[in-house]
Amino acid sequence: MKYVVKLGGAGLETPELFAGCVRAITELVRDGNQVAVVHGGGVQLTRTLKALGKQSEFIDGLRVTDAETRDAALMVFAGKVNKSLVAALGTQGQPAIGLCGGDGLLFRARKKRTAPDLGYVGEIAASDPRWIEAIWQLNGVPVLSSMALGFDGEYYNINADEMAAACAIACHADALVFLTDVPGVKGADGEVLRWLSIDQIAEMAKSAIISGGMLPKLSACREALLNGVKRVRILPAEAAGSLPDLRSARVAYGTEVMVA
Repeated sequence: MKYVVKLGGAGLETPELFAGCVRAITELVRDGNQVAVVHGGGVQLTRTLKALGKQSEFIDGLRVTDAETRDAALMVFAGKVNKSLVAALGTQGQPAIGLCGGDGLLFRARKKRTAPDLGYVGEIAASDPRWIEAIWQLNGVPVLSSMALGFDGEYYNINADEMAAACAIACHADALVFLTDVPGVKGADGEVLRWLSIDQIAEMAKSAIISGGMLPKLSACREALLNGVKRVRILPAEAAGSLPDLRSARVAYGTEVMVA
């Protein structure tokens, strides 16, 4: 099976969770699956920007990105975070290749048109998955940071959830899994929903049951499912060890997002 695993938040920041996520990804590959990892790094970027004297601002879960913030994002995402993940997989004996969307013109971006303007925030406009497939053919794991090159020659900050969905669609993935800071999507009663239909997402957003960073995440889930990805799951990072069981066993963690 082809898996795209999105890793962010505490899964990158907390050493124990990070190690558990890396082990689970390695086990998926050793079970004969092809796995691509897409990562964020928002906490690390916020920390770097703070050290540079810049305040972070978010609108509907998306970071407002001026030129200086974009350059810092490229340094943090495609540099430190990406290479740390590659190194961690390597310590498990799993070869990995770190890329950003601009490498090999893997993903092309266009500016996201919003009001107010978010600056150098983009959305994926085109993809060429042959580089991912080439790495898979050599039993490697492509590790993708969420930056992509625009047709104007500028790098754009891409929401990592959107990047993961675009990657899953481009690769015709069987499954897209988001390893997150939260136990899953919570309903109006505060309980985690084990199953969520994409038809429910708009109403939940309208009622403010979901907000902030969950909005782009569920939008990405919807996009993936409507474009051929067979299975989408939001899974807490502490339950990453259940990743290899998703194909053959009932997993009691997180939220399964479905077409209907």
